[in-house]
Amino acid sequence: MTTYLDVYWIPLGSGGHCVRLSGRTYELARAVVGRRRALDLYHAALLVHLDGVTTTIEVAPQWQDAVGPEWPVAPVVGPVGMRGLGRWALFRYEVRCRPGGTIPDLDEAVDSPQRVSTDERQCRAVLDLAGQVPPLTWGRDEQRLGEMWNSNSVVAWLLLGAGVDPGRTQPPRGGSAPGWRAGILAASGGRAEEVVPHG
Repeated sequence: MTTYLDVYWIPLGSGGHCVRLSGRTYELARAVVGRRRALDLYHAALLVHLDGVTTTIEVAPQWQDAVGPEWPVAPVVGPVGMRGLGRWALFRYEVRCRPGGTIPDLDEAVDSPQRVSTDERQCRAVLDLAGQVPPLTWGRDEQRLGEMWNSNSVVAWLLLGAGVDPGRTQPPRGGSAPGWRAGILAASGGRAEEVVPHG
């Protein structure tokens, strides 16, 4: 039976004008400070096919699609912006692990899927770890890793934690995945040698 783990790179803000605008503003500021051109921003999502079941793993606002047949399995919930704001659902995100689920805007993914593993143990480990992601504050650098925590951080954390080399996937050419480095550092105990640059 076929087993695989795929990474999808979805343009930041697909389906949401507010996220797209704030993302572009953030990247323009980074480009000015770094004296470089602005890059396209992407966020990563995972698809695991194991034991004949396809499971999607993504990070999304908790209030979005909060009811329905695809209610997330073993979600991790964390605050957005400031830890205190997490008291309200509007300021919470969740890690969704959905057997038979779908990922919004997957059809807009670029240079995807990127297969990073066909190892059953690694695929199983990713699913097991999906409920153990550290619920750090989205958009903040609480662990002083040099980058804010976001959906890319979660995916990088899951890959490295499952024994998958995060360097096996890269955002599309000319693109950047902010937060990727934070996920690797969080999973590796801050060892810089584990870090793969993602813009």
